[in-house]
Amino acid sequence: MKIHLHKIPMMSPSDTSALERLIDCGDIDPSTIVAVIGKTEGNGGANDFTRGFATQSFQLLIASKMGVSRDTIASRICFVWSGGTEGVLSPHATIFTRVDDDGATSSNGAARLVLGVTVTRDLLPEEIGTLRQVELVAEAVRGAMLQAGISDAKDVHYVQVKGPLLTPALIADADKRGKPIVTRDANASKPYARGATALGVAVALDEVDATGVSNEAIAKRLELYSSVASTSAGGELRNCEVLLFGNSPRSTSDFSIRHGVLNDVIDANTVRDLIGDAPRGAVAAIFAKADASPDGRIRGWRTTMLTDADINYERHARAALGAVIGSVTSDPAIFVSGGTEHQCAPGKMPIAAIVRH
Repeated sequence: MKIHLHKIPMMSPSDTSALERLIDCGDIDPSTIVAVIGKTEGNGGANDFTRGFATQSFQLLIASKMGVSRDTIASRICFVWSGGTEGVLSPHATIFTRVDDDGATSSNGAARLVLGVTVTRDLLPEEIGTLRQVELVAEAVRGAMLQAGISDAKDVHYVQVKGPLLTPALIADADKRGKPIVTRDANASKPYARGATALGVAVALDEVDATGVSNEAIAKRLELYSSVASTSAGGELRNCEVLLFGNSPRSTSDFSIRHGVLNDVIDANTVRDLIGDAPRGAVAAIFAKADASPDGRIRGWRTTMLTDADINYERHARAALGAVIGSVTSDPAIFVSGGTEHQCAPGKMPIAAIVRH
């Protein structure tokens, strides 16, 4: 397996011009694209339609280049967008390609980047944020590990899952059928949706005992968590898309991935440690989660992240962490997503870096 990636700028959620240039010049064969992860300049909330707009735009471009339908592209490529480019965060997309090279291995036997991509079936509104979502995601994660050729969970360094949240239309559908849902507030469904998918990762990787997970635990028992999950929820999809990244000696990629745990949104030391000995310019992509501390304090000092009535705490956190990471890497095109339910211990946040060799 050979995984390659290209990080491209976006002037708007519909801007696919950089990808088009890479396809036209032969740098990217569109038939090898398996995933796109990016940031759009929406608000990141339930009504952030920039994510769906970006997905549609990229699907249409790739479909036109391959001469297939948009539905075909939707069934073969996963699109994960995080809305909200507060502060210095730059709208961008990272394009992942995968080529199977018949069991070839890296030239020196070193473990290199592998990627497994799977999806769940569409979830019913009453399943979002529940144990059923945990189970479906766990099954998909196991499938992604198998696809990536990883048998040991310690070789998994980052699992990005994007799933649905409860939109007004889905709430109405559940009401019509008399089905109970976790909340009637679309934005309030995000913690349940993110938490359920993160617990699915934790169960699949044996970080959490499945028998200890229940509907009552989701978004509440935060001592149950995965150290490599990064989960998001949006109204632009109905299923859960799982992108599992790890390292394997059976890869011929020019990249590898590593991960760490941030102690707070100004933890520059962990960012530096994660990058480590990577030469300047060798860090190809960084993915991180941002959140306010449980008490709203940063190293003992009070902040207004949790009490600001004008700006959601996730937007504060994304802006702060984006600035810290960008100051270390000199690159503002960073994937920073908000909300860390069951993703690292309470108050902690996952971070992963893909490095070129």
